[in-house]
Amino acid sequence: MQHRTEAILNQFVESWVETEQYFKDLINNHPGFEHLRPIVQFILGLREKGQDSHFRLGASMHLLLISRSVNHGLRPDQKYIMIEARNQKFEVTLRDGEKIYRQYLLEDLSDERLTKLLKTLKDTLVD
Repeated sequence: MQHRTEAILNQFVESWVETEQYFKDLINNHPGFEHLRPIVQFILGLREKGQDSHFRLGASMHLLLISRSVNHGLRPDQKYIMIEARNQKFEVTLRDGEKIYRQYLLEDLSDERLTKLLKTLKDTLVD
């Protein structure tokens, strides 16, 4: 494996560890964030499937962000999936900085529509 590829994979994996810990901290140390537990379970499930080598995770307040960005932070032209827990449902959006491509309100994070969004994002180049 090339050194650059290995470095990117390590950054992706580390982003999962940091993001999981961030959400666990919110849940365990701040009242009112228990509704984020399914997001932690979603992260763990994807990691068990090896998806941590394909995506970078991040958080913005209580939102989960999934991208193919090499670097922390997103440029306006980079596609990403944003997941927000809302009233025991999840608003899931595939977008870039300018445009929303797909947006769903899901009952749970095992919904096939989210799986398809992840495949769509996975098919984009790492950049």
